[in-house]
Amino acid sequence: MSNITGKCTMRCVILFVFLCLCRIAQANSILIPMDQKQTNHLKAYGIAYWILRNEMEVDWLLNYRGGSFMVKHHPAIQNELVVRGVSFEVISDAQANQIITEIASPAVNYDVMKLEKYPRIAVYSPKSKQPWDDAVTLVLTYAEIPYDIIFDDEVMNGVLPKYDWLHLHHEDFTGQYGKFYGQFSNMPWYVEQVKESEDLARKHGFHKVSQLKLAVSKKIKEFVTGGGFLFAMCSATDSYDIALAAEGVDICERMYDGDPADPQAQEKLNYENTLAFTDFRLVRDPYQYEFSDIDNHPNERGLRQDNDYFTIFEFSAKWDPIPTMLTQNHTRVISGFFGQTTGFKKHLIKPDVVLMGENRDIREAKYIHGVLGKGFWTFYGGHDPEDYQHQVNEEPTDLNQHPNSPGYRLILNNILFPAAKKKKQKT
Repeated sequence: MSNITGKCTMRCVILFVFLCLCRIAQANSILIPMDQKQTNHLKAYGIAYWILRNEMEVDWLLNYRGGSFMVKHHPAIQNELVVRGVSFEVISDAQANQIITEIASPAVNYDVMKLEKYPRIAVYSPKSKQPWDDAVTLVLTYAEIPYDIIFDDEVMNGVLPKYDWLHLHHEDFTGQYGKFYGQFSNMPWYVEQVKESEDLARKHGFHKVSQLKLAVSKKIKEFVTGGGFLFAMCSATDSYDIALAAEGVDICERMYDGDPADPQAQEKLNYENTLAFTDFRLVRDPYQYEFSDIDNHPNERGLRQDNDYFTIFEFSAKWDPIPTMLTQNHTRVISGFFGQTTGFKKHLIKPDVVLMGENRDIREAKYIHGVLGKGFWTFYGGHDPEDYQHQVNEEPTDLNQHPNSPGYRLILNNILFPAAKKKKQKT
């Protein structure tokens, strides 16, 4: 009797192994869902980047289950998904083909974007800053996506062509040190920032910090025009455009550059030089924590944390792949968040700019995109998508507490954007 039982047990084991081998043989693809079933959306982007770095392709399934990823099955990929805690589904060739067929139907707003080559990433930031000082470096670190820190020396020395994607840290490109003078002029970190900036300006042959920042801004513009991808948040958005518009015009008061601003500075602005904004007016008060009227001031917005939201648009995946990629998410309504530049007044945005996220009730754009020459740029208002009102010296956001953040997903969409196989936009 025991001999018969042993034979049955052995047959069961052989059958189980056979079924497992059959399943593995059929398991030719991995689907990484990006809908509500995903346990860690942010690290999923890091997985996609890791796959590209290992010279394998990724299919980005635009609008399908929140912008899911699909790759050919490989044990190393499956292991990495498990290690990083990212949800995935092992599927057969037949199932993968069924998904592709469904996506190809003209009746649905889906498309497949093939990601082919990992983008080389640079973050323009002072070397003394920490990753948690900036949402982009914070999420890159969390998602395990490598990047290089560069600043004025590197830009002036011509390193930008080495990179595909550039993020602008929350920098003030006007040479007014963030207009922190009124509140923080006696703080050691502010004094040190001024000294470092002035030393850098002299090193590169400029008498004023504003002149160095303008030169840096123009080199960044050349980078985009030549085919680069630019992403900026918070005050790096409007201060960058203001610096370009103010070329040859002194808009800095005495405490910032040693002499008074040009009283006719407003009238001398050249809006033709800017990427996104036009017809804005400078905030001339050197003690006011604001650069211009581009930004919606908190008193103008009239919102509280419990009713501050913005909506991202849904674009046609088959006809408008670029904004579609940049707006992939598992929700269309995202909680708002403050910054020195929180959002952009819609009537001051150039007509050729694509609005991708807005609060319609207060006529505020939060997330915008444009084309410059052969390149692209994206501006995103606010400082930290998971910290409503970020303060100086505040504790860093712990993204382990926000692995499914839709606000941070918008940043990571931009990270993968340069990896996409070029498709001509049809509208």
